[in-house]
Amino acid sequence: MCNQMVMEQRSYSESDHSLDLLFSALADPTRRAILRRLAKGAAAVGELAEPFEMSQPAVSKHLKVLEGAGLITRTADRQRRLANLNATPMKAGANFIHDFAAYWEGNLDALDALLTTLQKGDTQDD
Repeated sequence: MCNQMVMEQRSYSESDHSLDLLFSALADPTRRAILRRLAKGAAAVGELAEPFEMSQPAVSKHLKVLEGAGLITRTADRQRRLANLNATPMKAGANFIHDFAAYWEGNLDALDALLTTLQKGDTQDD
């Protein structure tokens, strides 16, 4: 299995499910934009809907997905329901991606070695 990553087989776990929800939520550009906005502070649905050409109910559906992934919390503030960013689940996603760093570094090191070998071969032919 030349240069193929072999992943150990294991049972599907709660952390796998959480990653599924996280990456599914982050897959949509509207939801990513909502998260960027919430990084600046809490906001109501109407505020979050302003930059998009969509209804408040459509934004609410996006918020439900983000809430299901644990990326936002909702609180009541007088007569408004505010959405708040909860970036904690993103740490698991970052860790998952970071686990592949050694794989990419190994591939880049192998490519570097190949290029060095090829360059040495070119200079020996001169």
